[in-house]
Amino acid sequence: MDLPKQKLLDTKKLDRFIKDHPMLKGAICGIHICDAESGDTIYAHLADVRLHPASNMKLLTASAALHVLGKDYTFLTEIWLNGNIVDHVLQGDLYIRGKGDPTLLPEDLDAFAKQIYHQLGIHEISGDIIADDTWYDSIRLSPDMMWLDEHCYYGAQVSALTLSPNTDFDAGSIIVTVSPGKSVGDPAKISLSPETAYVKIENRSTTVKHETGENELEIVRKHGENVITINGNIQLNQEAIKEWIAVWEPTDYCLCAFTEKLKQTGVHIKGITKTGRIPENANLVIRHESIPLNQLLISFMKLSNNGHAETLVKEMGRISKGEGSWEKGMEVLIDTVSGFGIDTEKVLLRDGSGISHVNLIAAEQLTSLLFHVQSQSWFPILYNSLPIGGRKERMVGGTLRERLEGMTVYAKTGTIFGVSTLSGYLQTSSKQRLIFSIMLNNLLDEDSGPEFEDAFLRLVDEMID
Repeated sequence: MDLPKQKLLDTKKLDRFIKDHPMLKGAICGIHICDAESGDTIYAHLADVRLHPASNMKLLTASAALHVLGKDYTFLTEIWLNGNIVDHVLQGDLYIRGKGDPTLLPEDLDAFAKQIYHQLGIHEISGDIIADDTWYDSIRLSPDMMWLDEHCYYGAQVSALTLSPNTDFDAGSIIVTVSPGKSVGDPAKISLSPETAYVKIENRSTTVKHETGENELEIVRKHGENVITINGNIQLNQEAIKEWIAVWEPTDYCLCAFTEKLKQTGVHIKGITKTGRIPENANLVIRHESIPLNQLLISFMKLSNNGHAETLVKEMGRISKGEGSWEKGMEVLIDTVSGFGIDTEKVLLRDGSGISHVNLIAAEQLTSLLFHVQSQSWFPILYNSLPIGGRKERMVGGTLRERLEGMTVYAKTGTIFGVSTLSGYLQTSSKQRLIFSIMLNNLLDEDSGPEFEDAFLRLVDEMID
């Protein structure tokens, strides 16, 4: 007779593996594994201890967003006119209104400009170009964002009107490319994408010989400003270095880029650029829809995009409670996941991305969520958005593309200072489907966490085979 599934794992061997692993000395390890069909626990180690989830928090955010907003949900960007068009002159103001789209690209702004010039026939604007970002509140950074992260793309400010530099959709950031100068001693060559006057460059870099081994480059943005400083050295034969830098105030970033596109298209602007609210008598002339949520989830989950998570939180707050804020959005998220096996009395949830060091949830709560969402009609979308172990394609394997090769693992990674997590679904070599959550906290080196997580899953797979 076959043994019950919960007895297939050698608990003592797994406990010993955890106890003896050198990188876990002084750390906390919470693990829960259950059968995907029944939900029965087959292994637990400190599974009820609340720990920091890092980006495993995105499992809750994605599930709530699919349930509240729906898989076909799209974000809008609109162009409004307040005035009449007479002889190719808009006698009044032009507004660009953002409704949260984190996928708005420079080419979309270019398309707006061309529509305004060619289809609407506006060659001159007598008034101002005004950005309306009031769809969300004015709080730009999530509650527990570390100040060291605020210039990094993964710490970008959240606004209802923002711009992404490419199809990774890192909204509110700009790509800085640094290439060697022509000769030793020359400053490095700097380029921006998108090209815009919104940021200023302080180039303090130097091109050096290959064999010098001198300091590497540092690319940072000054707090409260849009001055990006490049310090250090780049070797003469070195390939270009790219860095994604979060801008200060994404609304103004998008407004500046849009205004530049208008001027490049041939529109003469007499007024100024500023932020404001669309008046009641304005007219909607262009309505742009983003890709649907089911597509957005690919870049969100595969690449662990923090900005997407926080945008979804604010959007849920706006749609469900009429306020695009973290406070209202988190209320919606918490209320929603309470229906998916999360005991909200036993968790502390502060943001949608997991970048907060205040979030607390136990491993058994994450597996409970992953078990319960399997019954939802949108579950295949969530499942396929997860990084897949060992799949080299960037938008397939995502953050697991260099890990767990040869295994069938769909799971969400998570990393912040001192924390490494991995939660998802494992199909063993014997075709048994498991749900697991591995949460490592108080690590001295969070980058060592994946080594343990992968080894542990391989050991589980060998036991059940």
